[in-house]
Amino acid sequence: MARGSKAGKGRQPSPEAQARVERLLGGEALRRDRLLEYLHVIQDSEGHLSAANLVALAQMMKLTPVEVYEVASFYHHFDVVREGERPPPPLTVRVCQSLSCAMADAKGLTAALTEALGPDVRVQEVPCVGRCAKAPVAVVGQKPVERATPALVSALVMAGDTEDPRPDATLSLEGYLAQGGYRLLEACYQGERTPESVIQTLEHSGLRGLGGAGFPVGRKWRTVAEQPGPRLMAVNVDEGEPGTFKDRHYLERDPHRFVEGMLVAAWAVGIESIYLYVRDEYPACRRLLEEAVSQAAIRYPQAPPMELRRGAGAYVCGEESAMIESIEGKRGLPRLRPPFVAEVGLFGRPTLEHNLESLYWVRDMLERGPEWFLSHGRHGRKGLRSFSVSGRVKRPGVYLAPAGITLNELVSEYCGGMAQGHELYGYFPGGASGGILNAHQADIPLDFDTLQPHGCFIGSAAIVVFSQQDRARDLAQNAIAFFAEESCGQCTPCRLGCHRLDRMMAEPVWDAEPMAQLAQVMRDASICGLGQAAPNPARSVLANFPDEVGGQR
Repeated sequence: MARGSKAGKGRQPSPEAQARVERLLGGEALRRDRLLEYLHVIQDSEGHLSAANLVALAQMMKLTPVEVYEVASFYHHFDVVREGERPPPPLTVRVCQSLSCAMADAKGLTAALTEALGPDVRVQEVPCVGRCAKAPVAVVGQKPVERATPALVSALVMAGDTEDPRPDATLSLEGYLAQGGYRLLEACYQGERTPESVIQTLEHSGLRGLGGAGFPVGRKWRTVAEQPGPRLMAVNVDEGEPGTFKDRHYLERDPHRFVEGMLVAAWAVGIESIYLYVRDEYPACRRLLEEAVSQAAIRYPQAPPMELRRGAGAYVCGEESAMIESIEGKRGLPRLRPPFVAEVGLFGRPTLEHNLESLYWVRDMLERGPEWFLSHGRHGRKGLRSFSVSGRVKRPGVYLAPAGITLNELVSEYCGGMAQGHELYGYFPGGASGGILNAHQADIPLDFDTLQPHGCFIGSAAIVVFSQQDRARDLAQNAIAFFAEESCGQCTPCRLGCHRLDRMMAEPVWDAEPMAQLAQVMRDASICGLGQAAPNPARSVLANFPDEVGGQR
């Protein structure tokens, strides 16, 4: 039976809903891969996704209502309202509950706001919103409130101030051009450089992917370039790892540097089209990117088409194949591998997948040469790393520091030391998933491959520092609760394992042996990195904070 005919069976849309959705979508020819974009348009206008509107959208797209519903209900930021249910209040205030905000009493802030704002405003607990340096953070509509207090948030609610403003520090196109911007791309387009020379330079630089996996950038470019065309590119601007905010930091300051690196990569690899998957929590960044991409497309018509896609609140879509599924308009379910996305990726084509920061440094690597990058580093390591530092330090923020720097050096030289009244007790070296180390392990070089012997990894270099006023087991449970909520549910070890581990960690005394066995099963049998890394905080507490396992501290 053809898809168009099956869409006519079952519940039919009401004329009112049909007309409403047609008006909102502007009469464009609907594409299956843009389903998430259409859902955003409807929710932005209506405040939620009603059953009637979902049925109408399904009819227009020649899909069954269940196909639309399963996508809409997968993502946290879509408010699906079934028949008979009350829509949410017109305004939602989201309060981050992840690591740094939890240490800044996010629970207390949530309770105070719930009481102060009353039933006409929804106060919602949410995971990391990417502003960990200024915890606690609340988001009023789309407007982030850093170092939030009930008074600050209430004032914005009363004023109706709910838009995320454009960052003041953004370098304009004119400013970027004045600093030599786009000369590298022009040299590539004019034949002054060759794809092979560019790929070789990236290979010699030692630059590795900065989204977490650390795969060598030059090798990835070469691998995709060797695949048959057409080749596509998918860029991950959806950093969701608790403790990570470096991509937002760079995008807010110099968006064209990223765009130029992306277009150089596309030229070198022979990319036909580019898709940018942008975090929904970053509306101002999304507008910045839309502007920068539009300016670049006008200036360089030979560049491949660039299309922005808006995420919808799913941490698992940071995994490359889950992101690709989401770009295709589906639930963000990670794919089994092989085949790898370099061979069979977006729309079944060979795909170059990259994190924003990996592309941000392409211009420097090619203009300054590999020697510049490799001249940095400490303790036998080479290169530079961007560290997102938050928690109990005097000056949290993003710091570009030598690869191999230790936590003690990073805190003392870049962060101004520990916050007043706090002593180092432990730290997450790679966000919620990277494990936890104690204060006696603060002289380990921070880089790719240096932390694995200690049961941790650096990932996206999200450093969350905690003190003697905190308990490692509480922070570890915060992390596992996050993973339990964010699991896509596709594989049993992750779906059940996260919740089971959460319950075991809630016990006053941890039963170490079954916890370790469960953690090993999750590591061995989960489909993707979420389930494989989710047990890391618990395993770290068992290994590095034994006094807390028995509930003594």
